[in-house]
Amino acid sequence: MLHIGSALPETVEFFSRYRCKLHFIDLFGDLPDLLAGDDATISLQQRWGDLLHIPAGTRFDLCLFWDLFNFLGREAIAALLQVLRPHLHNDSLGHCFAVHNLKTPQSGKLYGIKELDQISVRPRPASLPGYSPYNQGQLEKVLDCFRVTRSVLLAESRLELLLNANLRH
Repeated sequence: MLHIGSALPETVEFFSRYRCKLHFIDLFGDLPDLLAGDDATISLQQRWGDLLHIPAGTRFDLCLFWDLFNFLGREAIAALLQVLRPHLHNDSLGHCFAVHNLKTPQSGKLYGIKELDQISVRPRPASLPGYSPYNQGQLEKVLDCFRVTRSVLLAESRLELLLNANLRH
């Protein structure tokens, strides 16, 4: 399981009930450096690889992206997915948040799993730079190795998207 964000205690407790390996990678603090790209000799894909440190042979059944995509440009998302693709399989699932209306303000939340049917939400210590959200249609075009299988409209014009791996192309 890949969890992009802080390792909240309730998420660790939830997944400790199952026989699985957890990969918590809190990229949000690294986003400004990643997106600045000061070193032109290092590609976005190389930067993602350095940040993620995914061991060879690792395959993820579940990827919790939360609101990460709302802070990345199309090129950064494409590079991230290139790094993740070898670690996905045809039954890999994903989860992320998008917006219904592109003018929706940043949520400022940290997310985790409390129960099978309950997400943990708490305030982020500070707003993050680089917020430029995607709606469902835009994300579907960018997420080339995932397809949206379900979307739910949430409060404040936000969308919750469930994803399935789409590795056939």
